Amino acid sequence: MNHSLFTADRLTHLKIVVVALFAATAIAAFSVSARLANPDMVTADMHAGSSVVKAGKTVTAAGAGARVQ
Repeated sequence: MNHSLFTADRLTHLKIVVVALFAATAIAAFSVSARLANPDMVTADMHAGSSVVKAGKTVTAAGAGARVQ
């Protein structure tokens, strides 16, 4: 058994890569299934009464505290 990645052989590296790919696939599958199981949790409640923030007048800053609009 190899206790260091520096002295590990090719088969040990392959096992590490396979386990990492399996774990990443399992996490991705869990995330997708959790999202599909409860779609209301991730969507915003957009209706006619929702507030909208609009930009106002442009303000340009100048030196020494002066403001120019």
